[in-house]
This record gives sequence, structure tokens and C-alpha cells, in this order.
Amino acid sequence: MSNPILCEGCGVPIQTEKKELLGYTPPSALKREQVICQRCFRLKHYNEIQEVSLTDKDYRKILSDIGSKEALVVKIVDIFDFSGSWLTGIHRFVGKNEILLVGNKLDLLPKSIQPNKIKHWMKYEAKQLGVKVIDVELMSAEKGMNVKEVAATIEEHRKNKDVYIVGATNVGKSTFINQLIKEYSEEASSLITTSHFPGTTLDLIEIPLDEKSSLYDTPGIINHHQIAHYINDRDLKKIIPKKEVKPKVYQLNEGQTLFFGGLARFDFESGPKQSFICYLSNELPIHRTKLEKASELYQKQVGNLLSPPDPEDVEQLPALSKHEFTIKQDKTDIVFSGLGWITVTSAPARVAAYAPEGVGVHVRTALI
Repeated sequence: MSNPILCEGCGVPIQTEKKELLGYTPPSALKREQVICQRCFRLKHYNEIQEVSLTDKDYRKILSDIGSKEALVVKIVDIFDFSGSWLTGIHRFVGKNEILLVGNKLDLLPKSIQPNKIKHWMKYEAKQLGVKVIDVELMSAEKGMNVKEVAATIEEHRKNKDVYIVGATNVGKSTFINQLIKEYSEEASSLITTSHFPGTTLDLIEIPLDEKSSLYDTPGIINHHQIAHYINDRDLKKIIPKKEVKPKVYQLNEGQTLFFGGLARFDFESGPKQSFICYLSNELPIHRTKLEKASELYQKQVGNLLSPPDPEDVEQLPALSKHEFTIKQDKTDIVFSGLGWITVTSAPARVAAYAPEGVGVHVRTALI
């Protein structure tokens, strides 16, 4: 077997098949004298950092190395998919280093929500997940909202130490760092470097902050329970919100079902007649039916009336898996990892939620 071609910029093996994986370069680039991966190409020519994904083993290696250093850890989560984008076990790896929690994609939440309420809610949820954070900030990296404020908070808490930015894939981590580069570093092109991480075929992006300390961008970690990993790019565009989500309210009696395209299902099995509020992409169609007819409707109409998925993609979608919940408090969210959530307004209630096998479904205190 011939030796793999290695990227001149970061040392990872070059591959031409999968754009989202490390080492991707278009086949045409192989003819060049110096072959570099697309991530290094964008970095070198446009000062743009591209998201790459990381294996669980590489992820643990990077985080445990952070734990042996003195640094500020900035953990970025997607507010619209808080649990789906949460990195489990982070507190075990980062040692005594403090964690600043940053919620991205603020622009997707209804504008009526008070930012302070979201911050308190995020701090509470983080604590429930075993992480004590020093501070919480909110932003929209895509829109450039609050990026300066987040940068100022990082500066306030780092106390001349290095900064490590960590997060799952698709949380907007690289977009945030690109905004920082535009905002603060006129000489960015001469400053940004890539450094090998010991023991992995992986480069960290290093941006010097002063003479003694740097900001490091770590590659995105794949959370396998997010729905994004089970559907194709075409369907993904329909379920990932691009603008403010408009809540959809359904008055349901017990024994009624809601379908979210053909990707998820919600059954109201028993409880008082009430409103259910759906927070999902505005482009994802919702279909109401009777619970007794729901399974038959799904079998006949998935990929047609119930889409996405498209008809040709139905076979690739894992079977829907059932999760049952007894709701004991008013205003409880049923969350579909990477898709959105439904608020159950009145307790007690018995509900069931279906999502493709492997996709996380859970309950939480209502965000809104």
C-alpha cells in the first residue's frame, strides 16, 4: 500500500472523499506541488477557520491535556440545542481550570425572552450536568451579536492565561473565532499558526493573545445522539433553523398525535386538554392526527405527506424509537436532540416521544 499524502500545513493524511472529515482536499488539488487540506487552505488564504470533527479518543486526549495546563476553558453550546451540543464529562478532564459557558445562536430564540433568564437557566442546567461555570454569556456568532461582549468576558476571566475554545460540531465555534479574528487582529494572517497536538494527527489553531499566552481552537466533537448524524444534508437544511423560531401552538385532547415531518412523533396519551408549544425550524411541517391512526399513517405516508425525509431517503432513516414520560410539573420541555422541543404546559400528563433510534430524547424544566 502506498504511503498516504500528508498535508503540508498540519500533517493530517489527505483524503478527497468526505468534506466534513479531517484532511479533505478537492481531487484537483492533488496535482499541486504542495498539497494542503482545505482547512489549512482557508486558514492560509482567508484567515478562516473551518470546522472539523474529532473521534471520541482524540477528544479525550485533547481535554486531558488541557487539564494539565493553566488555562481558561470556553465551552460553546447551541442554545437552541443545549443538551444536544453539551459535551459530557468535560468537568472530569479540565482539571482545576475554570469554565466560561457561552450560548450561541441567540438570534434563533423568540425575541420576547429575557437574556438574563436564559443565562440563569443555562447555569442551572450546567449545574444539573455536574459543571460549575464561572460565568455565562450569550451571542450569535453568525450575526456578530454580542461577540465583543464575549471577548471582553474572556479577557476579564483569563488573567493572562491561555484560552481553549471547546464545543461539539455545528455549535458555531469556528464562526465565533473567525469573528474574533476580524474584530481584534489586523495582523491575523501573520499571527495564526497551527500546532500539532501530541499523540494525535490533529492540529490546533493557535492565535497569540499577547507575548506569553494564546487562544486555541480545538476541533468540534461529534455528539452521536444529535439527529444531524442520521439524516442527509438536504434534510438537515430543513431542520436547522436559520432565523428566529416562531412557536407553533396546538390545543390537544388526550389521544392525539403530532408528527414533525417524518423525523419525529409526539403522542399525548393522557392528561387535561391543553396547549402544546412547538419550537422547531419554521420549515419543518407539523401534522396532527388521532393516536389510534398514527402508526398506520406513518407507515403509509413517511417520505410523502410526512416529510422530510424525501421518499428516496426513507430506507436510510433508522426506525423511530419510543420514549415514554410521566410529566409531573407544569411547563416541561420534551427535547429531541438537534431538532427542537415541545413544551407541555399542564401536569399531570402522560406523553410519548419518538425519534430515530440513537437520537436523544429527554425532559427538562421549560426554557421559555
